[in-house]
Amino acid sequence: MEYRDYYELLGVERSATADEVKRAYRKQARRFHPDVSKEKDAEARFKEVQEAYEVLKDPEKRVAYDQLGRNYKNGQQFRPPPDWGSGFEFQGHPGQRRGQGDPGFSDFFSSLFGAGAGFGGAGMGGGRGQDHRARLEISLEEAFRGGSREVTLQHPETTQDGHVRAQPRTLRVQMPAGVLSGQVIRLSGQGSPARGPVPAGDLLLEVVVTVHPRYRLEGRDVWLDLPVTPWEAALGATISTPTLGGAVDLRIPPGARTGQKLRLRGRGLPGSPPGDQYVLLSLVTPPADTAEAKAFYERMRTELPFNPRTDLT
Repeated sequence: MEYRDYYELLGVERSATADEVKRAYRKQARRFHPDVSKEKDAEARFKEVQEAYEVLKDPEKRVAYDQLGRNYKNGQQFRPPPDWGSGFEFQGHPGQRRGQGDPGFSDFFSSLFGAGAGFGGAGMGGGRGQDHRARLEISLEEAFRGGSREVTLQHPETTQDGHVRAQPRTLRVQMPAGVLSGQVIRLSGQGSPARGPVPAGDLLLEVVVTVHPRYRLEGRDVWLDLPVTPWEAALGATISTPTLGGAVDLRIPPGARTGQKLRLRGRGLPGSPPGDQYVLLSLVTPPADTAEAKAFYERMRTELPFNPRTDLT
């Protein structure tokens, strides 16, 4: 998709104040409004201006957008970073996000501020301070063992002269063992302070368990592809097999085959009940890369006549 420079579309500097952004939007909106403009691309330009203002008028969206950097130009090919949305703190709850459903907004906008991002929601106090939300990315190992870790979040701050800047804050979070993607960790009193003698809002951390290079997670069950040699599969063996809780001895039955599934009960994520670990066997053949190995395979071909394709004839 193409990158959109919202500052350039509104004709303001990146250091523009909120008032300067608003004045620039009104000027551009009058210029390109389809009901009054005579420019042939007025409707498309008007939608671009609306989209730019939707981002730059909102301190949360603007701070997040600014984190993308200044090296992109309008029309340049762009893909959001894989960890986009992590580390940003915003107000409100899912379903209260503004702008994401507007059909006139671009794919660029949707990729950054659509349903999965959640920037710019209007928080609901309910007699207390507004709740804040953030996404907490953790490794599968952290999800398994739980424990405490520090989290640094960026939240927008508007200075007295109207400029918007990112203000970091660091919190310590206690994660329960066996936490899953989509679960929410609540930090009481870490949202917006309230006006008057009522409690502050809470900070709600939505957990995202990141993709692991070795394991796959399905619910609380963990899956692992385990390579085995032909002799281990044919004769059976006991193999030291990694799990999130440490290596265990796994018995491979004689005559095992590629794709066969074995279960290690209770070796998945903790819970009530805990998940299991499933092991998928994958038969790996040694390479015939030496004269001795080639001679060995030749003996196998003559001494162990075997046709795995008999069912196909």
